[in-house]
Parts: sequence; structure tokens; C-alpha cells
Amino acid sequence: MCLIKIEIAVPGDLLLAVDDDARMRGESRDRFVARVLRESVLAQRDAEVTRRLDDLFSEPDLSRHQTRVAADLDVAGTDWNDETW
Repeated sequence: MCLIKIEIAVPGDLLLAVDDDARMRGESRDRFVARVLRESVLAQRDAEVTRRLDDLFSEPDLSRHQTRVAADLDVAGTDWNDETW
């Protein structure tokens, strides 16, 4: 992976907190900041996927269909532990 150096300005108290957290986790400042940024980007992406799924499943016809399918599976006694992914 190609690393690119950047320069940012942050408040001193934030930098101290970053350094403390990085030290507690046994990480360098660079690794800590990169991990936190990656997690933030992934969280935003996950939130968008969730929002889109919520929109999709909030459609009345689809919601009724999903409710019927789930009820049919409950009646059939489907064991979720038998599901393979």
C-alpha cells in the first residue's frame, strides 16, 4: 500500500488525546489516526447502506411480503443455525 504524507492542524488537546489513546493501544500516532479515519469512512458507508435498506424495506408492499415470508418460515420451524453463508 502506498503511503502519502499529509499535514493537518488540530487543537493541542485533541493531539494529546490522540497520542494518549495511541499509546494505550500500542500504536504509533500515524497508525492510530489512519485506523480511526478508515473506521470513520467505513461507518459512513455502512450508515448509507443501512439508510438505503431502511428506505427499501419501508415500502408497504415489500414490508407486507417480508412479514408473510418471515411468518411462513416461523411456521415451518426454520432453524437459523442451519443456515449457511
